[in-house]
Amino acid sequence: MAEETLKLRIVTPRAVVFEGKALSISSTNSKGKFDILPKHANFITIVEQKPIIIRVEGRKRLTFNFPVAIISNVRNQVNIYTDISLK
Repeated sequence: MAEETLKLRIVTPRAVVFEGKALSISSTNSKGKFDILPKHANFITIVEQKPIIIRVEGRKRLTFNFPVAIISNVRNQVNIYTDISLK
């Protein structure tokens, strides 16, 4: 049986860095560690200076490090917006 997945896009102002399926997304925000799994409630957060770990099929993990990223999840569609300025 295939595992449930999230649709994931990582976007900068210049390009789409990653687009594909993910099993989970993990990182740390100002409140602590969090994981986004399939069927997660709608969610939005800011991640600053912390790694974002994407688990994809085949037990593979991708790690991204951005100065600032906004992560949103709406109905299993996760968008990560990065290379942005919050100032």
